Amino acid sequence: MQGMSEGPDQARRGTLRALVAAAIAGALPAHVLAAPAEPPACLGPWADWRRFVDRHVEDNGRVVDFVNADLRSTSESQSYGLFFALVDNDQLLFERILAWTRRNLSNGRPDLYLPAWLWGQSGDGSWRVLDQNTASDGELWIAYALLEAGRLWNRPGFVQAGRQILALMNKAEVTELPGFGTMLLPGNHGYVHAGSWTLNPCYLPLFAFRRFAAHDRKGPWGRLAERSVALVRQASPNGFAPDWTRWNGKAFVVDPDKGPMGSYDAIRTYLWAGITSPSDPLRKPLMAALAGPLRMLRAQGAFAEKIDVRNGVGMGAPPPGFAAALLPYLASQGQHALARAQAALVPTSGPAADSLTYYDRCLVLFGKGWMDRRYRIAADGRLHPAWSTPCSVKR
Repeated sequence: MQGMSEGPDQARRGTLRALVAAAIAGALPAHVLAAPAEPPACLGPWADWRRFVDRHVEDNGRVVDFVNADLRSTSESQSYGLFFALVDNDQLLFERILAWTRRNLSNGRPDLYLPAWLWGQSGDGSWRVLDQNTASDGELWIAYALLEAGRLWNRPGFVQAGRQILALMNKAEVTELPGFGTMLLPGNHGYVHAGSWTLNPCYLPLFAFRRFAAHDRKGPWGRLAERSVALVRQASPNGFAPDWTRWNGKAFVVDPDKGPMGSYDAIRTYLWAGITSPSDPLRKPLMAALAGPLRMLRAQGAFAEKIDVRNGVGMGAPPPGFAAALLPYLASQGQHALARAQAALVPTSGPAADSLTYYDRCLVLFGKGWMDRRYRIAADGRLHPAWSTPCSVKR
């Protein structure tokens, strides 16, 4: 691939091209073909999620990322844990994860405080909040999980808690960008500069704003749905989403602090687009704005770990989680052969699966979970887990 190093990467690219050819010939498993609009009636136990729980979720509900020396938990990790527990219909685990989050990240008062984004072991050996700043993506997913858990499990208290988070986010993190409109900041500190604003496209899943708008019709969420797609379109001129972008009052430009790359954050932008309902009127322009990965895979047979969004040049072999994240993006566009090739890169058992990191495993749960029909998301943002159908897994 242009921009990548020679040697092992060159051999890997040849292997990936062979996988694409095999997929087109139908030699790879057929189960990764596009799924229907709704989940199937019956599915067995979710083995990928159980492995995640065994490795990353402590008995008290803390979701741990072991990659960093501080053995951290984040508002993101807790929010993903809530979502996956809901998809798995595990109310007890959901409650444990929520309780730990409220107690440790929101100072025991989630009605007053948005969760701090980072908790772990400090240099003095104590376990505590390491950074009081917020992260709106974690809060967004916590709110989404609460609202949908309240609806699906008939738990009005969860709905009220989700609405409280939306109110706090609206107050602390929603702003008006001059010359652009309503936008969600990545957190409540450090993203507003003199005449410019740092933003993150992967913090803006369209379907979540659809759901929020149904619960808070007077809030900013409907405007954010439209503006989120406009941001992705304008910040991705070559069809590749950046990890970060900056609004300078007139246009989205490369953030001088974060750089021009699309990588570990940006991969989620394609994932969120892929799981968005085709019936959402903004999905078509969203996918059109994110044509870069499809173009790259068609031309080169492989994706990249990092992509310079200014010219679309990629570099480095991506981790397996990237392949999982691209599955809904590809399958929802009818690119079944390319989806099969990417699915073949996702380890499902053995040492390769055991060695996956927290983040890779999250991407697998989102992407492969969607392909395995564990969940779907409707045009209004409602979650439809497989267990909500008439024939569900008995616990």
